[in-house]
Amino acid sequence: MISPTLRAIFLMLLGLPLLVAIALLAPELWIVSAGWIAAVGALIGVDTLLGASVRQYAVKVCLPPILYVGSADDVEIELSFENGPLPARVEVQLETNALLGTREPQGLRGWDGRIRAHTISVTPSRRGMAQIIRLWSRWQGPLGLIQKRHVELLNLNVPVTPNVRWVRDEAIRLFSRDAEFGIKTQIERGDGSEFDALREFASGMDRRAIDWKHSARHRALLAKEFKTERNHNIVFAFDTGRLMSEPLGGVPKLDRAVTAGLLLAYVSLRNGDRTMFYGFADHPGANSGFLTGTSSFPKAQAVVAGMDYSEDEANFTLALSKLGSQLQRRSLVIIFSDFVDTISAELMLENVKRLTDRHLVLFATFEDAALSQMADAAPGTAQDVARAVIADTLLSERDVVLRRLQRLGVQIIETTPGKFSSELVSRYLQIKQRDML
Repeated sequence: MISPTLRAIFLMLLGLPLLVAIALLAPELWIVSAGWIAAVGALIGVDTLLGASVRQYAVKVCLPPILYVGSADDVEIELSFENGPLPARVEVQLETNALLGTREPQGLRGWDGRIRAHTISVTPSRRGMAQIIRLWSRWQGPLGLIQKRHVELLNLNVPVTPNVRWVRDEAIRLFSRDAEFGIKTQIERGDGSEFDALREFASGMDRRAIDWKHSARHRALLAKEFKTERNHNIVFAFDTGRLMSEPLGGVPKLDRAVTAGLLLAYVSLRNGDRTMFYGFADHPGANSGFLTGTSSFPKAQAVVAGMDYSEDEANFTLALSKLGSQLQRRSLVIIFSDFVDTISAELMLENVKRLTDRHLVLFATFEDAALSQMADAAPGTAQDVARAVIADTLLSERDVVLRRLQRLGVQIIETTPGKFSSELVSRYLQIKQRDML
């Protein structure tokens, strides 16, 4: 597609006063008006012929197989002209769907032979199917009087999954921090409560570990050795309702919770525990069943990737009742959810109480930074005062709900998105260390 530029339009309009004067004062000189129009048209035609040809233009686009929520990835594009002149500058714009946002046009200069490679960074805002629809390209002729436009129809789909890349890197950091050198297997003894073996008492050992009955039978001081308990049930219950689908720092709360849950799942699977992923909104949704071993981590990733966003309110009565009926032994149930006030949290409190009768419940939520900023902002107008009072009231009701959960015996995590994952893993290790399961 070829179209005139603003320079060509201004050049044509530049002769307009002369053309009007000739038409009013000397109509017999109309040939001058026709000559001006013909000259400008000839310049446009010359610019069209001298400019790079659309027919010789080709585009190649290379996409990563998977994109991750909140993580930047590169889309590789390659522009080339088979023959003919090369433009001094090519402007490109990638057209995508809402998951990747709106891309601004980018001007490219310089050629490597007849090829120009370029990288466009894309960052998905939520899970789903990202679409690369078209690549728009345009360039001007050497005189700047025309611009040529090329549209490459792509229609490429790329799945957007939870950010397991961050999970992998964070897990490697966690497990390598205290790793010992060498190839010997490290046996975790002395820190748990599960009996492992008897050994002869030696200096430096805890005297409370002495087994007096076996010592009397063998006529030697024998002490018990313990190891870390394994095979605990860890349940990740994700609220996929309206409140958790709202964005927090550009990424939905649900995706932030899923990323933190995947990190803890990897840690717990590696520690020998059994994990289960459970999603719910107005009705129970995804259910992975109990998974064991790090080899089942890809299945956990696939299950949470299928948790869709919902605009409905969470039905805690139905969801937690069904979850409780599936748990046959004491488990650590981690509920990722959010609430606004005491009224909306009433049903949640009632059903969480039923879970605490048999299980250890951990309630994980995010700090409401927007409300805190409104409550702490210096009031400048009456509207600011009203906004601060309302925000402070909502924060007070939020504290009331969290205190009621603590009185029920529920563990609470309420922190910023940046500290959420580390707080979750630390609380899990603390629960294991204190043998609360």
